[in-house]
Amino acid sequence: MSDQTTDWLGQPSDGEKPDPVRAARGHAKPALPRRFYDEAAFAEDQGGYRLTLDGRPANTPARNPLRLPSRILAERVAAEWGAQDTAIDPARMPLTRLANTAIDGVTPRLAEVAADLCAYAGTDLLAYRAGDPERLVAAQAEAWDPILAWARDAFGARVILSEGVMHVAQPADTIRALSEAVNAVTDPFQMAGLHTLTTLTGSLLIALAVLKGRLTPAEAWAAAHVDETYQAAVWGRDAEAEARLEARRTEFEAAAAFVGAGD
Repeated sequence: MSDQTTDWLGQPSDGEKPDPVRAARGHAKPALPRRFYDEAAFAEDQGGYRLTLDGRPANTPARNPLRLPSRILAERVAAEWGAQDTAIDPARMPLTRLANTAIDGVTPRLAEVAADLCAYAGTDLLAYRAGDPERLVAAQAEAWDPILAWARDAFGARVILSEGVMHVAQPADTIRALSEAVNAVTDPFQMAGLHTLTTLTGSLLIALAVLKGRLTPAEAWAAAHVDETYQAAVWGRDAEAEARLEARRTEFEAAAAFVGAGD
């Protein structure tokens, strides 16, 4: 393997200073960088699996090693790079983007990210229920009540329900129990995935259920979108809304892959 490294946009990362003109242009919508490599692969090294481009070890935007904790993730990230055409489009690389976030953003600030997640313990989606129509009330109960029962058994977290959007204060013991579950996550890749799942769904409980294997990603997605499914059944599907939802699902599935990264 070559000793020279390459960052994820193809700039040499062997100590060369960044181009200030390119940096200034970063505030505008940048043109997509051209694909500069023939082969995307990975190589096992100390601490994981390093993405390689034409045999050169790749780096993150912050010039950290783009190293994945599992072979499966490394295969999928390399496949994202291999699937690029003449240009490199980050929008089509959700796993790579999340890996960069885990390495550059979460690793040096693990406690801060955990604290941000713990705030969701008091505002979880699953606590806020519709008062009507009956069909939606039943759908929420069917999807969410088993998750609440699991959280009670797994963490001792008893969630108080509210009808509508009126805020309801959760018991201190519940906040503490869920916060302990979050702080038990010490792997930056898992934390990045957990944070993304939570922010996309508004539910720390759903994210923890994926982390612990209580829900599959498909089950978790369905549980998080009971309201949208009901609205689509009643009013029909909107193409623009469906496209936005599909983009979010891509991010969701990438995050779900990451919560198992430390296993």
